[in-house]
Amino acid sequence: MLTRSLPAVFILLWSSAFISAKYGLPDAGPFSFLLTRFVIVFLLFGTIALILRRPWPRGLMIVNLLFVGVLMHGFYLGGVFFAIAQGMPAGLAALIVSIQPVLTAALGVWLLDERPAPAQWLGIALGTVGVVLVLWPRLGGDIPLLGLVSCIVSLLAITVGTIWQKRHGGGMDLVSGNAVQALAAAVLYGVIVLVFEPYRVEWTIDFSLAMGWLVFAVSLGAVSILMVLIKRGSAAATTSLFFLVPPSSAIMAWIVFGEALGPMGIAGLGITTAGVWLVNRRTGNRTEGR
Repeated sequence: MLTRSLPAVFILLWSSAFISAKYGLPDAGPFSFLLTRFVIVFLLFGTIALILRRPWPRGLMIVNLLFVGVLMHGFYLGGVFFAIAQGMPAGLAALIVSIQPVLTAALGVWLLDERPAPAQWLGIALGTVGVVLVLWPRLGGDIPLLGLVSCIVSLLAITVGTIWQKRHGGGMDLVSGNAVQALAAAVLYGVIVLVFEPYRVEWTIDFSLAMGWLVFAVSLGAVSILMVLIKRGSAAATTSLFFLVPPSSAIMAWIVFGEALGPMGIAGLGITTAGVWLVNRRTGNRTEGR
């Protein structure tokens, strides 16, 4: 029962990150925010690993975890934050990144010997259509070239990071492994802040609440669940869950900020849900090797 609920919990926690960021970003620079977050996450996971005496990765596993950390926690999040800071509409940025399941499924055939069943490809197509319907009314404005490139970098980073984690991170301990990945992201953001962005963080109540939620609920909860899902399922099935993040975030924004979802958005949410069900249903979740 608990295992079956993990995807739903992951979607809720991952989607809530966008709401938390909206509360915290006015009081911090985007990369300063992320640097602070991942320093705290590293210290948290590292302390837990030491207390519980969890095994630490060695040799090539360390390299793989550092690489995934830089991609999934570094370039993915940093790219989205930077794109929005450059003037990219948030809805369009989310839409571009949400193409990830399609790219992951295509690359998974080549890199992971995974062959999604026809029903899964149909689900991926429905997920794409649903996300477009949800976000289309929220799109608008000029598209800055630098922001567009940054979103594409984010898309590639989360896609390659997921596939690399699936292929090389199977033996990762969740606690110590997350500590290593958080350290990789913290170092990356430290360099960015040192070179490009003066460190700016104001510990207001809003920022503190946002940071606390992102650290404990998202980094400690959602990221750990994601690693479990990647290990247990196919890459295509796991990443199809990301199709539900933009619609879920839209619903949360409607509840918290009063942002209207609209008839098209509601229809898109239904189509997206159907698509994710097709990709993850038990009879269609099996993949064939070449």
